[in-house]
Amino acid sequence: MHSHSGKGANGIRTALAALFFGLCLAFPASAAEEGAKPAPVNVAYTARLAGDETRTRIVIGFETAPDYRLRYLASPPRLVLDMDETAFGFSPDAFDRRGLVRDVRYGKGGKGRSRVVFGLAGPARVELAEVQAEEGSNGVRLVIDAAATDEAEFATLVAGSDWEGAAKGDRAGAAHARPKDKPFTVVIDAGHGGIDSGARGVKGSMEKEVTLAFATALKDALEDLDDVKVVLTRSDDTFISLTGRLRIAHEASADLFVSLHADSIAVRRLRGATVYTLSDKASDAVAQSLVDQENREEGMIGHTLENAPEAIAGILIDLARKETRIFSSGLAEKIVASFAGQVQLINNPHRKAGFRVLQAPDVPAALVELGYLSNPEDEKLLTDPDWRARTAGLLARSIDAYRSSILAPTQ
Repeated sequence: MHSHSGKGANGIRTALAALFFGLCLAFPASAAEEGAKPAPVNVAYTARLAGDETRTRIVIGFETAPDYRLRYLASPPRLVLDMDETAFGFSPDAFDRRGLVRDVRYGKGGKGRSRVVFGLAGPARVELAEVQAEEGSNGVRLVIDAAATDEAEFATLVAGSDWEGAAKGDRAGAAHARPKDKPFTVVIDAGHGGIDSGARGVKGSMEKEVTLAFATALKDALEDLDDVKVVLTRSDDTFISLTGRLRIAHEASADLFVSLHADSIAVRRLRGATVYTLSDKASDAVAQSLVDQENREEGMIGHTLENAPEAIAGILIDLARKETRIFSSGLAEKIVASFAGQVQLINNPHRKAGFRVLQAPDVPAALVELGYLSNPEDEKLLTDPDWRARTAGLLARSIDAYRSSILAPTQ
């Protein structure tokens, strides 16, 4: 859905309204519990860039006129667009890098807000920013014209940027910005538990015990870092539904959700770690088989994640999670890089699949398959305290690198 007529955009808006109402069933907030209507969400359905290294035009198509504000950041130079909460419905590659814009990030920008960060090739100033009617449809477009400038003028623009207004995030320019007094919150999800024991190893190890032990080790490693808060979805042998795990992340205002697993698979020679991020289509047969297993087990126990119709769930995957997927992939890349040469990885270790536990719409998430209990070598490592502590330390390091990449100080 890269572009829509006015009728199509209104259809998306109606679906999104139903979607977020449905999400209240899975993620109850106090306002929802008290019967308050969910806040409306705008939709950005097209985006494009045009121009050269002296002048560049940015155009974003919206369903309704956005309440927006532009600000500047230095080191490196960036233009920040803050606006009311928005679902990004265009393709991640819609912003074809060109002219003054060298990269684009977008996503959440604080409670009830969204943010687009344009990384600039050099100092630039906005000469025009206005909302215009979209000819031939009921939508609008935000047009931003930027022109190259010198360092002195850009420094003045940065100094004059007001950060006390609508955007409630910090000055980091990250899409998932947080209030300054909020620690970086990581929710660690130890897969399975209670009546759901998960996979069983060739020598009898139970997945629910392996994941809990690793979650505890990862918690210890993360708590050695500054300004990090760790929340465990479970700290004992308790059953928690997939919906309940996501609710915990939501209630904790999580910046990151990491789910830990150690499955079994029919191909016993297969071993090594894998990192999964959300996709509506599995990247390969192995990913799909694991998704079918994990999601089916939840259904057998009598819990389901989605109460919304399939059409609404599809829109959730296609629009509301678009920005979250981008940051989840960034996390996955950091994990794979930290494991490389240190922890056995399968071929193509970053894979994609539709695990329900990854489906929180506003929290970057990854499922880490630590290894396969169906493989004797993996099972031996997965139950080794020394391997567990070392690997947990590597995973904590990758999470810290992810945090630094999106929340790095600008000054």
